[in-house]
Amino acid sequence: MKAILTFGAAAALLLGAGCDRGAFTVEDLTDPDITRVFATGASIEATIGAGFQTVHNAMSNTNDQPGVEAFGLESYSSLNNFNLGTRSAIPRLPINNVVGAPSIFSEYTALAKEARLIVNAMDALDALIKGGKTIGTPAKDLRARSFGFFVAGISEGWLALMYDSAAIVTPGMDPQAIPPLAGAQDVAKAAIVLLDSALAIANLPAAASGFPLEAAWLSSAPSFGSLDSYKRLIRSYRARIRAGVTRTPAQAAAVDWAKVVDDAENGIQANLMVNSGGSTGWNTGMETQRYQDPTWSQMSMMFMGMADVSGNYATFIAQDYQHRNGFFLVVTPDQRWPQGTTRPAQNTASIQATNDKSKPYIENRPLANDVTGDPWGVSYYTYSRWRYIRQNSNTGLFPVFMKAENDLLAAEGYLRAGNFAAAAAKIDLTRVAVGGLPALTGVITNATQVVPGGASCVPQVPQANGTVACGNLMEALKYEKRMETTYTGFGRFWIDSRGWGDLIEGTPLEFPVPYQEMQVRLEKPYLLGPGFGSAAAKGVYGF
Repeated sequence: MKAILTFGAAAALLLGAGCDRGAFTVEDLTDPDITRVFATGASIEATIGAGFQTVHNAMSNTNDQPGVEAFGLESYSSLNNFNLGTRSAIPRLPINNVVGAPSIFSEYTALAKEARLIVNAMDALDALIKGGKTIGTPAKDLRARSFGFFVAGISEGWLALMYDSAAIVTPGMDPQAIPPLAGAQDVAKAAIVLLDSALAIANLPAAASGFPLEAAWLSSAPSFGSLDSYKRLIRSYRARIRAGVTRTPAQAAAVDWAKVVDDAENGIQANLMVNSGGSTGWNTGMETQRYQDPTWSQMSMMFMGMADVSGNYATFIAQDYQHRNGFFLVVTPDQRWPQGTTRPAQNTASIQATNDKSKPYIENRPLANDVTGDPWGVSYYTYSRWRYIRQNSNTGLFPVFMKAENDLLAAEGYLRAGNFAAAAAKIDLTRVAVGGLPALTGVITNATQVVPGGASCVPQVPQANGTVACGNLMEALKYEKRMETTYTGFGRFWIDSRGWGDLIEGTPLEFPVPYQEMQVRLEKPYLLGPGFGSAAAKGVYGF
């Protein structure tokens, strides 16, 4: 599609309507020409194949990731960089969204543009095929079409998980159309439909010979490009979006958890890790900046202190949040924490991670590295599981979707359906094998029974009266998910804690459509958060 400028008409604006120099036309080559861009099968396939990388980079190399981690108590910092101090503040502040405010635009524009680009490429693929041509083989045409639906689906899915509204795009739409904004729940439904199509095409017998995916499409181990692994990845993303779009416990209760379980049980069987850094084009973004020094990121004990069995966390919780002092020792049987009953012992036990399986995941920093901040936010601890990437010049295997997240999505579905044995078995996959905690399988038989361990139970959960007590099956699930998914994707704690009802009161539940988008739509920008709507109620922990 080409824009044509009539030079005489344009010149008349400058020279006066009475100055007729004769009209002629030129092509405006600065205007997107979809037909020319997608003129060959190779260009179509290259655009579709780069889509997952674009989405990954949009959600990792982002200004909003650090602040969202602060919203979810996944990380704490009092720095002003990237809204860290603003997002960490208690009482919570609304998300500012006026001209001149810190941008919340980067993810929105990247995801929206990518979804639109991909559906244009898919339409070009259809036109190519109708013209009797092909990318290479009919099977590779199907592979590209399926992957296009996949990329469009996860682009729309991330928009639904983060923003309260977004535009829905689909193949076949007018490339010049401006879709209206739709609510997050409807955007998520549209994302699921796109992923449904990706899976349906991948399931066609005629598509099988088009696989595996090209190695660059997922930048992952070759096994992830196989037809089976690709279909499993689609299903894991479908489970993540279906469960994660919820903003409140009521919405979470209404999720079709049977579908979540079905997808997760047929989901990924290994961690999806991409080869980041260097010349790969796969970004780590802010995920490794946190390891520059403790001022950028440390672990608040509000959630993570539930590992403690010494009574120190109980003392912490007994205080009001202004007087909670996070500088205490976490003594725990969980092997993902440094072991020992003194700080020097834990310093010694805090090994340098060399890969994603190194334990402990958490380090107790040397005393000289402690930094100040809000008492409830500071601690001795840093989640150091991914530091090896930073120390290798931000190059290494970087987490995108963890098998533990997939398994625990299934566990939550089983738990909500009353299948406590199945839920316990899924939780034990990391609780026992990785954490070394007592098994739940064969012990927990209902929703209210507390985890084994007696006085040394993990997790120890805040109660309404300011005390702590051993958690139940759901709390064990939450604890595992926090331990295993920290820093493995955009806003893992924030997204989960919305549906669980765990956020600090007043925490924004979603981002508004950025003012830049509202301006071009000739609509009024708005704010979200305390005082402006879509803010968390006081949660189950009373925070």
